[in-house]
Amino acid sequence: MNMGGFIFFIVLIVFVLLILSSCIKIVPQAYAVVLERLGAYRATWNTGIHFKVPFIERVARKVNLKEQVVDFPPQPVITKDNVTMQIDTVVFFQITDPKLYAYGVENPIMAIENLSATTLRNIIGDMELDETLTSREVINTKMRASLDVATDPWGIKVNRVELKNIIPPAAIQDAMEKQMKAERERREAILIAEGEKRSTILVAEGKKQSAILDAEAEKQAAILRAEAQKERMIKEAEGQAEAVLKVQNANAEGIRMIKEAGADQAVLTLKSLEAFAKAADGKATKLIIPSDIQGIAGLAASLKEVVGDEKKSE
Repeated sequence: MNMGGFIFFIVLIVFVLLILSSCIKIVPQAYAVVLERLGAYRATWNTGIHFKVPFIERVARKVNLKEQVVDFPPQPVITKDNVTMQIDTVVFFQITDPKLYAYGVENPIMAIENLSATTLRNIIGDMELDETLTSREVINTKMRASLDVATDPWGIKVNRVELKNIIPPAAIQDAMEKQMKAERERREAILIAEGEKRSTILVAEGKKQSAILDAEAEKQAAILRAEAQKERMIKEAEGQAEAVLKVQNANAEGIRMIKEAGADQAVLTLKSLEAFAKAADGKATKLIIPSDIQGIAGLAASLKEVVGDEKKSE
């Protein structure tokens, strides 16, 4: 074999090896391969090693099965009350059927973008500005449902749709800022009024409680004073009763001693006169004299004469 034949043999071996290597295909995780034979769909290869027939079969498309995120630029939309605003959306989708994805639509990403724009315009067109600004979740849910149904023939499942930004016109933004400022001032005024009202109520409640406590204290003090006066009067009455009792006991003791000394009727009569004298000591306006007062007077004169004779004899 000459040198030319040897080189041709080497080139042939290399060519065969290249063809054989091209017939071996390894599909990584989370990917799929669409295989065609003579221009027609043949099969879908999943993860693993696969072999194809050279020159007859070819890999038509390698499909990513992971969830993908597409951020679409802002789209002009018009609300029900004729306000034009810019809204950009973010779509989370996943390819579920590589065959439908490969043959269903020419450019799936562009198709989803245009479909999301038209769907968003339809939804926003039935809503007013204020409702649009406060209904993000409602808009997201409606868009996801519409896009999921529309992309199902393409082998695409739309998992979530999020409104990234809602940009109203500059004049609307200024009006909204003024409205929010006025609302904050109104809330501040309400809070201040509520605070002043609560403070006034608390002060009134405090005065009321203070008046009640003062009245209760005065009532208790009056009760204590009455109790003290009552106790004092009881003690004074007991003292007077005790004094009267002592006087009576002393009188009884004096009478008993006079009787024990053998005093006659004349002495007793003199004691009675002394009692009359004490009773008439400038305090009595009337004095009742017993009927036997003449006898008593005579007895007093006799006692006077006896005393005078004794003094003369001395």
